[in-house]
Amino acid sequence: MIRIVTRKRLALLEAGAHAAFERARRATDRAERAEATTDEVGALLSHAVQEASAAEQRVLLGQIELRRLREELATAREAGRAVFVLLHFGTPVMVYRSRAAACADTATHGVRADAEWAPAKRFWADAEWLLTVFTYDAASRGFRGWLELVPEPVGGAA
Repeated sequence: MIRIVTRKRLALLEAGAHAAFERARRATDRAERAEATTDEVGALLSHAVQEASAAEQRVLLGQIELRRLREELATAREAGRAVFVLLHFGTPVMVYRSRAAACADTATHGVRADAEWAPAKRFWADAEWLLTVFTYDAASRGFRGWLELVPEPVGGAA
């Protein structure tokens, strides 16, 4: 079979081939953009999963700490239980379970290691550094403190 191709038919075939090539190029561009978007979404999703995992870990650690503090609070509410509070011009700086722990840690708050603990004259704010005792009072469901000197330092500490 012999087919005669005219210039018009050849121009139409070339135009059709060119249009098909352009459609294929646009489809390829869209596919590449979709792939790039998918990669970006994958990276964002991966980052979000990492952040969620870190947040979950912080929540779990917070729950563990909260449980520990609740247990500590329950044991601290025993009648007659004492805590030691380090005061700086009457402002609480730190709370300790024992006198030994208080004396061992006071240097980290700027108290000289050779400091002598003297009682406040009239008010806690009178003393630059004061280590005082608060005792749990079951009747008031709280701790009570007095203007009195904490017993002598343990082992010469602070």
